[in-house]
Amino acid sequence: MRLTIRDLQKMKRQSERIVMLTAYDATSARLCEQAEVPVLLVGDTLGMVVQGHSSTIPVTLEQMVYHCGLVARATTRPLIVGDLPFMTYSTPEQALRSAARMMQEGGATCVKLEGGTRMAGTIQTLVQAGIPVMAHIGLTPQSVNQVGGFRVQGKDVETARQLLADAAAIQAAGAFAVVLELVPAGLATLITRRLHIPTIGIGAGAGCDGQVQVFHDILGLYDALNPKHTRRYIDAGTLLRSAIAEYRADVLAGRFPTEANSFAMEAAVLALLEGEADDAGH
Repeated sequence: MRLTIRDLQKMKRQSERIVMLTAYDATSARLCEQAEVPVLLVGDTLGMVVQGHSSTIPVTLEQMVYHCGLVARATTRPLIVGDLPFMTYSTPEQALRSAARMMQEGGATCVKLEGGTRMAGTIQTLVQAGIPVMAHIGLTPQSVNQVGGFRVQGKDVETARQLLADAAAIQAAGAFAVVLELVPAGLATLITRRLHIPTIGIGAGAGCDGQVQVFHDILGLYDALNPKHTRRYIDAGTLLRSAIAEYRADVLAGRFPTEANSFAMEAAVLALLEGEADDAGH
């Protein structure tokens, strides 16, 4: 049985850390579930780590629904958070249509959208329609062109107060949790203390109720960026390149495939076929 939003809220009340990781396909989802990761984010970061874009902006709703379906079909236990991509929730009505597709077609347990105070009305509309919403404040990658790049948010008094207001607004609107991205650790801790809903940090320090990271970042599979907020637990990229190079060398040298990788047939059948081929050649 899948975890629910009530399970996450219970984890906060009991001071149990919440672990969230991105997953974009069946293989990564299965690995995460086998490692007992309770929350999987089908993030629009797939635009960068899977599709090769420089930002999340080009990702479409159809693509998010597709990838969410891959993750949902491959797992039975984790709560699945589906990102609503850029310009698919610009009005409450559009947000309802987009979120409905993510849940009905993609199998998401809930949806995530970016924005604080300005999105409170949309969050409230979704929640009233029975759609659980995880909010996302601080750095909002879909607004990267407006904020001038991937920069820490809330470092001065004015912007810090805005983030505090954003956090209060999305909680009042009914969001069940909030992602805090690239927020000073002290501010993230303050927000976490003030909210009764869970906070999930990424580049927001250890004071949040949980943490989320990108699958490819912690495994060393994506080297276009090297964010300070992540930790590489294994250099899987180097390991995989080495294995691929070894395969290539074996094929070129005739060491692969071997008899162990091949399938046999009866000698008499082969002899008959060879004889027929010889006769046809004459």
